[in-house]
Amino acid sequence: MVSLDSKLEKIVGGKSAKALAASFDIHTVHDLLRHYPRRYDERGKLTDIAGLELGEHATVLARVQSASKRRLHQKNTWLAKVVITDGHRTMECAFFGQRWHADRLTPGTSALFAGKVSIFNRKLQLTNPDYHLIDADTDDVDIDGFIGLIPVYPATAKLQSWQIAKCVRQALDVLDEIEDPMPLELRAKLSLADYAESIRNIHLGRDWDSVKAARERLKWDEAMAVQLALAQRRAAAVARPAPACRRVENGIRRAFEERLPFQLTRGQLEVSAAIAADLELEHPMNRLLQGEVGSGKTVVALLAMLQVVDAGRQAALLAPTEVLAAQHARSLRELLGDLAHAGELGGADNATRITLLTGSLSTAQRKQALLDAASGAAGIVVGTHALIQERVSFADLGLVVVDEQHRFGVEQRDALRTRAGENVSPHVLVMTATPIPRTVAMTVYGDLETSSLRELPVGRSPIGTTVVPAAEKPAWLDRAWQRIREEVQSGHQAYVVCPRIGDEDSESTWDDSDNRPPLAVADIAPMLADGPLSGLRVGVLHGRLPSDEKDSVMRAFAAGEIDVLVATTVVEVGVDVPNATAMVILDAERFGVSQLHQLRGRVGRGTAPGICLLVTDMPAGTASRDRLDAVASTVDGFELARLDLEMRREGDILGALQSGRHSGLKLLSLLRDEKLIARAREEAQQLIDFSPLLIGFPGLARMVADLIDDERAEYLEKA
Repeated sequence: MVSLDSKLEKIVGGKSAKALAASFDIHTVHDLLRHYPRRYDERGKLTDIAGLELGEHATVLARVQSASKRRLHQKNTWLAKVVITDGHRTMECAFFGQRWHADRLTPGTSALFAGKVSIFNRKLQLTNPDYHLIDADTDDVDIDGFIGLIPVYPATAKLQSWQIAKCVRQALDVLDEIEDPMPLELRAKLSLADYAESIRNIHLGRDWDSVKAARERLKWDEAMAVQLALAQRRAAAVARPAPACRRVENGIRRAFEERLPFQLTRGQLEVSAAIAADLELEHPMNRLLQGEVGSGKTVVALLAMLQVVDAGRQAALLAPTEVLAAQHARSLRELLGDLAHAGELGGADNATRITLLTGSLSTAQRKQALLDAASGAAGIVVGTHALIQERVSFADLGLVVVDEQHRFGVEQRDALRTRAGENVSPHVLVMTATPIPRTVAMTVYGDLETSSLRELPVGRSPIGTTVVPAAEKPAWLDRAWQRIREEVQSGHQAYVVCPRIGDEDSESTWDDSDNRPPLAVADIAPMLADGPLSGLRVGVLHGRLPSDEKDSVMRAFAAGEIDVLVATTVVEVGVDVPNATAMVILDAERFGVSQLHQLRGRVGRGTAPGICLLVTDMPAGTASRDRLDAVASTVDGFELARLDLEMRREGDILGALQSGRHSGLKLLSLLRDEKLIARAREEAQQLIDFSPLLIGFPGLARMVADLIDDERAEYLEKA
């Protein structure tokens, strides 16, 4: 008797079971059968080399174009070099000390090659790859059992795709009959295939039609599990009480609105009205506010916080870094003027107090900040993770605003939520400058209402972005530094961003297969100060500096006392220096699409146009270079968000939902499966309306439990 819960040792053997557990945390038959193929190769059709990602462990079906061997006298060893092709592009396989591969891999031979993709002499390369010959006369059971389609699995250097395929077949050969978790009526309504048939066909399908039907059915299982869990979450949220914060005719919010030195955009007015209505309800607002860098989210959040203060309650603003928290506190005080100085000489009659609480405060400052929060003297408390500590209490917390939400863990956000009292939840407003496509918001933030700010305030300048291919065109890099000098000579300032800090950098991100380590602030700053930017005032900012020094550097840069700031991604969020018009991002391929867009948003914040130069050694045609070209082609964050998701690997996309051993979603694409997700949401809502605990639907309840185990259920509840 072999069921989905059976352990793998007796089925695939102890050695293979141990390798699967070590590489992918796969322990049971169910785990193994949900390790779906990444793609399928067909005999005679080769893998597209251009789609490979630098640093990934790739399995490539390719044909040998040439093979040679030579002795490396300096290393006293032999090198076999095999050039493989997909019919359009080539890449090299280098075998050190293994010259016989040049004799075995003769031109015209087809094989599956597996290894880590690196770059050498500006060419893609696999170093000492494993390979598996695929010839018409092969009798190897690992491959020959697949007729037409060859499944290619996510693999590692120690466990190749063809070895995983063999284990899958062994499990399917002895597996007992599987009960379908989806009710027959629902399957018929959705025209879905049987579960057992779909599991078999996704691994052993003989043609594309059978694979397509299997994938469609298994996508539905994933979508239904997530949407059922979120529907349960929404039902629970509506049942919880929250402090109703009604608008006051002559309160601090109205006074602030009348003093605003600029007009709100139409989008800001619409979103503010929606939030104001939410805050008046007696169940918690859970709203995601997304918008481009500089679209005016902070003003919208401040209006919401002032409405809560008018109702006699407090608001907390949670920022991801001390630099950003301090800047938020300063900018809120500047916006409010005398409305932020309650109890002080010159403060307005209806003023409130803004208190900053971070880990670097002195003992006396910290005691006063804690007292302000606990007594209610502070209407708005701004802080970092220090706000989450057990010792911090609030007199009456009505609203939590989380800025740049992706930098906070769910546990951290949840801890602040509980500050409103055991039986009451505060309203929650999550702000992000990384736009999220509708389907992603529907799935990852299924219990949040979503608002978007797409207009930039009047007067904001455009940003031009250019890719600088330093390896191919060194003169372009020289010109980049000239552009920085020109910007400074015009009275402006610039950023230079590096991927790491340097010196004894314990968080180094390179290994022996890379040509060089990522560029570091500690190396680049003195090089620029003594070289192409000599004579300019060059400053340094990174996360390892003491908090007071970081704040001092940012104040100096904001005051125009530093011309060029060489920094890590500590400047990614919230740093607002309108006079900064230029940014050079070194080793730009090491940053994600959304991160590059966030960084770029630090320039062009004033009236002068901004420029962003993406410096890379990646050759044209690689996936990394294509990603940079895409960022350079548009400043539309919503378009880039879709692009970012399309380029991510399996299991990445729903990182905000998942926590636990396995990625819950293996097949579902939040972009390509938009209609399926929307339909699953409708079906799930109907089921939960009928039976909130899914009583009478044991298969669906088990399906949710498989995706959302105890740990994930708690995580999702807090998310």
